[in-house]
Amino acid sequence: MAASLAFAPQNGLRHYLKMQYADQTFKGLYHWNLFDASLLLPYFAVMIWLALYGIHRYTMCYQYFKYRKNYDPNPPRHFEELPLVTIQLPIFNEQFVIDRLLEAVCAIEYPREKLEIQVLDDSTDETVAVASGIVNRYAALGHPIVYIHRTNRHGFKAGALDAGLKVAKGQFVAIFDADFVPPPGWLMKVIHHFAEPEIGMVQTRWTHLNRDYSMLTRIEAILLDGHFVLEHGARVRSGEFFNFNGTAGMWRREAISGGGGWQHDTLTEDTDLSYRSQIAGWKFKYLPEVECPSELPIEMTAFKTQQARWAKGLIQTSIKILPQVFRSNTSRRNKIESVYHLTANLSYPLMVVMSVLLIPAMICRFYQGWFQMLLIDVPLFTASTFSIAVFYLMSERELYPKTWKKTFYYLPFLMALGIGLTVTNTKAVMEALFGIKSAFVRTPKYRVAQKGEKSQAAKYRKRLKLTPWIELLFGCYFFAAILYTFSNHNYFTAPFLILFVIGYWYTGLMSLLQGRFERWRNPDANTDESSPKPFPVGV
Repeated sequence: MAASLAFAPQNGLRHYLKMQYADQTFKGLYHWNLFDASLLLPYFAVMIWLALYGIHRYTMCYQYFKYRKNYDPNPPRHFEELPLVTIQLPIFNEQFVIDRLLEAVCAIEYPREKLEIQVLDDSTDETVAVASGIVNRYAALGHPIVYIHRTNRHGFKAGALDAGLKVAKGQFVAIFDADFVPPPGWLMKVIHHFAEPEIGMVQTRWTHLNRDYSMLTRIEAILLDGHFVLEHGARVRSGEFFNFNGTAGMWRREAISGGGGWQHDTLTEDTDLSYRSQIAGWKFKYLPEVECPSELPIEMTAFKTQQARWAKGLIQTSIKILPQVFRSNTSRRNKIESVYHLTANLSYPLMVVMSVLLIPAMICRFYQGWFQMLLIDVPLFTASTFSIAVFYLMSERELYPKTWKKTFYYLPFLMALGIGLTVTNTKAVMEALFGIKSAFVRTPKYRVAQKGEKSQAAKYRKRLKLTPWIELLFGCYFFAAILYTFSNHNYFTAPFLILFVIGYWYTGLMSLLQGRFERWRNPDANTDESSPKPFPVGV
């Protein structure tokens, strides 16, 4: 082979193969040194750590199908007499969606004498007048609805839920965020699962009103589908802990108090209470066939705000809850799964470390030969990055067996968006690790469902300051890495690096340019992008 390649033309595939595999000119001249080791050892440590999280995704896919027979959508028994239910609707500055929410909740099919609806309003803007007026109108029509307004916002959402629970009448408590639209039959599909006395919480699956609004909302929907299909499905079917998602679920009141009640020392009060309640012995159920439509964030800043809150809250919860999990009587497998679940967002700072070390590692390893590089990188890539594709393809195939192949088109953009979130989410994770507290930052909703509909995003929009520029710099850094790979004929690495460039530039530019087009199209439009103080919307 070496002889045949020696006379190959100085370009094309044969020349590339000769340079990479047949040319032995510098064989034996490269030796590891302390400088290279100080770069490569942390780089490989990060890659292996990320690969472990990737292997966990494969494990969840396997468990989902292995324990498929463990799921029964039908309640084993029914209540002879329907119990009293309280529906809690925690809201904060939701003037664009509150009427839709209350219309849907008041249309829920359940005996009125067995139902109580609480609107828990912490708003500081026009929502107070809008919400109270709508509540009064429905109350006059005979609906069992009350309006509770707090002015101090103590404990944020958890504080509002706790305050409402103190005066609630129901044995069971259903919770819906402002951007959800529960269908009329939702409550009757859920309530009978509580006829089993050990069931403490029932979660239903989110669907999305504005899934097809834009590329961003389509990717968000796929990300959430993976969580609700495979993550929840695998954990429930294999008997492991899983979490209430903060909305579109129902609690037994005793399970809330048995778990220690709503606490607001983390930003994910739902996951916090879920683990405490399950440690206390309560069983949870997940009903994927019971759907509850919701609205996805339509702007990059709103999406990043949501993801940062979830990332920070889960790390806060892991610091608080994992010691309790380790001390509990639950199985070792459940403890391991809890670690994977609650610490998954550590992958974001790991990605930043890997990003910084990537080009130095490429330069150091260039002289080792590409075959040796591929021998190490391909298994790590398969474990970490390829697992993302498998995970989301499988979830879409479960939900949409006729159209799931369209997901292949969105996969590169999904991976790029995940990469682009690393800067924002790394900041959130580091704040959690260092104990830096922050307010519960709501995700703004604008009641936009169809492509082309005009939003009123300027009302609650707040621009990010430094973060988008850091994302753009990271994109430039990886663009330089692509140029380096081409200069060294390492074409196999370029497609992977392109994902990083697209991800960082996309999130950075979308954060900087949001709202600009409305201003250009309509110079007279209200472009006030400040949110009501003292609770900013941005990250």
